[in-house]
Amino acid sequence: MNYDHLKISNQQAEEILFKLFHIQGKATALPGELDFNFRIKVDNEIGYILKISRPNENENYLDFQQQLLQFVADHGKNIIAPKVITDINGNVISKITDDFGKERQVRLLSWVSGRVWSGVNPQLDDLRYSLGEQCGLLTQALQGFDHPEAHRKFDWDVAQSLWTKAHVELFNDNEKSIVKYFQNLFENSQTTYSTLRKGVVHNDANDNNVIVSSDLVHPKVEAVIDYGDAVYTQIINDIAVACAYAIMNHNDPLEASLPIVEGYNSSFKLQEEELAHLYDAIAMRLVISVTKSAINKIAEPDNAYLLISEKPAWEVLRKWRHVSADFAHFSFRDVCGFEAHPKSKSFKDWAEKQSFELNDLFPTIDKQDLHHIDLSVSSKWIGHQEEFNDLDVFQFQIDQFQKKHPEKIIAGGYLEPRALYTSDAYDKIGNSGKESRTIHLGVDFWLPSGTAVHALFDGEVVIAVNDAGNKEYGGLVVLKHKTDGFNFYTLYGHLSAESAIRPSVGDRIKTGEKIGELGNSTENGNWVPHLHFQIMLSLLDYKTDFPGVAYYNQIDVWKRICPNPNLLFKSEALQKTGTVPNADLIHYRKQHLGKSLSLQYNEPIKMVRGAGQYLMDQYGRKYLDTVNNVAHVGHENYAVVKAGQEQMALINTNSRYLHDNINDLAQELIETLPPELSVLHFVNSGSEANELAIRMVKAATGERDIIASEVGYHGNSNMCIDISSYKFDGKGGTGAPEHTHVFPLPDAFRGKYRSKDSAEKYAEEVQKQIDVVHKKGRGVGAFIIEPIISCGGQVELPEGFLAKAYEKVRAAGGLCISDEVQTGCGRMGKTFWGFQLHDVVPDIVTIGKPLGNGHPVAAVACTREIADKFANGMEYFNTFGGNPVSCAIGAEVIRTVKRENLQENALKIGTFLKEELHKLAKEFPIIGDVRGQGLFLGIELVDAEMNPLAAQTDYLADRMKDHGILMSTDGPDHNVLKIKPPIIFTKANAEELLFYLRKIMAEDFMQF
Repeated sequence: MNYDHLKISNQQAEEILFKLFHIQGKATALPGELDFNFRIKVDNEIGYILKISRPNENENYLDFQQQLLQFVADHGKNIIAPKVITDINGNVISKITDDFGKERQVRLLSWVSGRVWSGVNPQLDDLRYSLGEQCGLLTQALQGFDHPEAHRKFDWDVAQSLWTKAHVELFNDNEKSIVKYFQNLFENSQTTYSTLRKGVVHNDANDNNVIVSSDLVHPKVEAVIDYGDAVYTQIINDIAVACAYAIMNHNDPLEASLPIVEGYNSSFKLQEEELAHLYDAIAMRLVISVTKSAINKIAEPDNAYLLISEKPAWEVLRKWRHVSADFAHFSFRDVCGFEAHPKSKSFKDWAEKQSFELNDLFPTIDKQDLHHIDLSVSSKWIGHQEEFNDLDVFQFQIDQFQKKHPEKIIAGGYLEPRALYTSDAYDKIGNSGKESRTIHLGVDFWLPSGTAVHALFDGEVVIAVNDAGNKEYGGLVVLKHKTDGFNFYTLYGHLSAESAIRPSVGDRIKTGEKIGELGNSTENGNWVPHLHFQIMLSLLDYKTDFPGVAYYNQIDVWKRICPNPNLLFKSEALQKTGTVPNADLIHYRKQHLGKSLSLQYNEPIKMVRGAGQYLMDQYGRKYLDTVNNVAHVGHENYAVVKAGQEQMALINTNSRYLHDNINDLAQELIETLPPELSVLHFVNSGSEANELAIRMVKAATGERDIIASEVGYHGNSNMCIDISSYKFDGKGGTGAPEHTHVFPLPDAFRGKYRSKDSAEKYAEEVQKQIDVVHKKGRGVGAFIIEPIISCGGQVELPEGFLAKAYEKVRAAGGLCISDEVQTGCGRMGKTFWGFQLHDVVPDIVTIGKPLGNGHPVAAVACTREIADKFANGMEYFNTFGGNPVSCAIGAEVIRTVKRENLQENALKIGTFLKEELHKLAKEFPIIGDVRGQGLFLGIELVDAEMNPLAAQTDYLADRMKDHGILMSTDGPDHNVLKIKPPIIFTKANAEELLFYLRKIMAEDFMQF
């Protein structure tokens, strides 16, 4: 029949509702495959769902659904489900005749309130867990229920899914190969699949049938509705259906499925034999979906609902094809509380009874003991990234280490998180941003190239690779071994290209027989010579290779697939000590560190290594750092590190002795400053710099009164706190001291003045404070401000304001201080110093954070006149200020900025980023203002009435962290997201930042 003749209009639905149930309500059509569904809204009531069948639908089938709902109502403890509403005659199923004389069945159910799963963003692990939990509760509630129609022939039943084989010709060649692969996999498993336990299950927890709570930050699944696809089938099919839909639109569908399975198992315990078929069942539900879509495109081309899942189903199928069935099975076992690999305990028990010597593996090396080497991400031994990526340097380090332990073989590495793997081949984009393979799965034995490697057990060669270009191993041999009750494999990586294929696939190798020889650095994956030895209990789907490094989030599964090789050698040197858990670190801090030392993020991160624009945690996860302006030229910049190391190895003393470095740093800085600012004093921090600047003011002017901006911050010493409104007007503060005078934050977006002439008005506010000082019979000492006010929320000063303010202050006899602790050294892009943006020359400039790239070094630049007045007989001496090490580091930072054109980079990338952020603001009006210069930017979040949105800003920063991007909030209302990365930030980094900002801006909580 023509689809238009089948459809029921909203008006018809309302008429049917009143006729059968005497209920007046407004009907709105809902999606549905068979029934025509309508949301019924009734004044002051939650409402109903009206379901009208197609003509001549099987009444027994509808009776099955009604009885099932009534059974759930009676047996479903803590389950929210639609309730059956009887018509005016007490019937649970009513009948009507449509305009074409066809009989239709009508049912009315109570409406279940909440959001539909498909409209919830983001869909995170906790939400997916709750989905599985609810589905498991429903399965438990349906235990014991049955009905003849539950045993019907049903296309959407995974157990009956092989009907799809008759329709493979509907697909193109690529699609066909994927569909046939899963069909064959499923068909070949029928012997054991058919024995799995069965029952009536919901069978249709798709994204339009799952109801989620209204909580936008911690949403939970509250109900599963629409029981029309319920069927008597293998119980594992129910969780397979839930997974098939909920893993759509995720980069890693397996990872997305695990919380669902775990949640289901928490409510309804799954059996080991069921989990062995879950991978296939998920695939076959998707195969049914794409096959149905292909058929329906022909049968009912106008019914959009029938095609709604086609594209995402295909996307998941393609990704699912690349997931190892065995790895999925082991992952499902792991989250359900079973040993990830069913033979891991058997292997461990067997291995504990074995005993091997190192001579069994390396008979030509007369050494029996091992010495552990630490190559972990937090290892101090491996040194800087530039060094461990230099094979000659790395080889030298290994050789030197070996000389210290000549009687031992250098070894280690099992489950070690490493930062050594810098190739893109080790990276992927997961469900929460970029992920890197960092966890080493074998043990490395560091021995010379040409060292003979011999077999520990009888075995069959199953992989033999002669590929000097293989980035992971170079030459590789894998042997298969058989023992009582299970098989296992040993992997020998980094062999020479020639020796790796000398044993061919299929060859038998005897215990003690030579396998190959260690390759040199050009033929073993560009590594310093060593053997990578690994044990595997499964080859998964690998035929010519096998991972030697895994993703941290999969480690619980990988360590069961690849048990510790030291189970064989039992060496104390290879006993893993582990790292201190974060919870223990936090506990110690709370006990022994001041409470005012706060931690970033709701779940703090332990950082152990820096590299350029990235920080790394103890597991090797990289975080793109968009906020750490201290690491001005990149975290652990090699040239800067070397400058400090080299000088530290010579001498570090105070500035009373002559040394070239203090002059060199002074020269580098003076070249960037106006000629008026020709005298420098060196200190250790921005706080010390501002403290010294205020001392200079008092010495030069004889006055103590300082004019400063509202929400200004200038350091943490006593004198700096006294001129920092951010502190004394904030929590724990006691207001401005007698000699500090605060004018309103010169913010043209949400400040006191927002008009085009706000510069003049804010300058008048400065004049008002000058007048206050004069009325007290005192003179103005100085005016201090940042060229972009950082803690105020990256506030750009109104154009013309600074020149006008300087003019007024100088007219009153005061000095002008530019606090460049955060804005200096090229970060502004257009200019080297922030004050240069405003075409002014201060009397004093304070320099801090960026100068040392993380090392404590700072400076004060001033005019000759001020310097001479400061030298009033009271000697200025700073034990560490201007020491040779600090000066070597500071000079190299400035040289790096100049040599690598980083000021130009800040301009180029900052301009691109700012332009794109403005575009983002058009998509998301929650972004009220984008401001700043170069790589010193701020995004202010406000509502339509310009009210600050601190909660959304905090949420955004925390969610960005989940995606591997570090951000922080600022501003008096905590509603500004600041962007102040190392100025080596690239366009690719900016694009990654923008991508995830856009992604998270679209999440429900951000749509206030």
